[in-house]
Amino acid sequence: MLSIIQSPEFSTRVPHFLGVAIEAHVLNSPTSPALWEEMVQAGKTIVACYTPDTIKDHPGIAATRSAYKACGKDPSRYRPASEQLARRILQGKSLYSVDTLVDLGNLVSIAAGYPTGLLDADRIEGEQLTLGIGRAEEPYEGIGRGPLNVEGLPLYRDACGGVASPTSDSTRTMLSASTTHLLFIINGYDGHRPRMEHALAHALDLLRRYADCREEHIVWF
Repeated sequence: MLSIIQSPEFSTRVPHFLGVAIEAHVLNSPTSPALWEEMVQAGKTIVACYTPDTIKDHPGIAATRSAYKACGKDPSRYRPASEQLARRILQGKSLYSVDTLVDLGNLVSIAAGYPTGLLDADRIEGEQLTLGIGRAEEPYEGIGRGPLNVEGLPLYRDACGGVASPTSDSTRTMLSASTTHLLFIINGYDGHRPRMEHALAHALDLLRRYADCREEHIVWF
């Protein structure tokens, strides 16, 4: 079982952060019509409640943007993934479907406003992740982004370096069709326990219904 801790550098700058992770064995697959319909409905909820100008006021997104500033990153240049997804919906653009695991992770992020990280746990080096802050010229390859400047970004590291940030997860631990060992991280930068518990319950429900989730292990940090 993996453990996750916050570095003193991070916890000093973002004292209200609350994280939770699900480690589980799963079955990945092409996204089903039923899961995609849940994505569509979540998008309609966002459109009913926000505009491109007001989405930054969503509690989960606003807290993440504040955390970026506290760590030294401009959230308007390096948007959190949860905000990227919501803005895409509000701009009338279609979301991309990848596979069951990626799409259900995006669904939780859209619904909660919290950035999520979905990693292939078998590709993580060592038995612990540490949440810290990215350094200047630290090597990091973001999924779909190429080399990413992680300086000032909240950053999870394993024994070999960065594996996940709220802007983009790393290609080194990215999911694939053959992923069977999942680490699903939910980042609550507002520290709101009830909202985090709701997001966790949502994630577990989706994993059980669509990804044959079993041997679940929950870690709060």
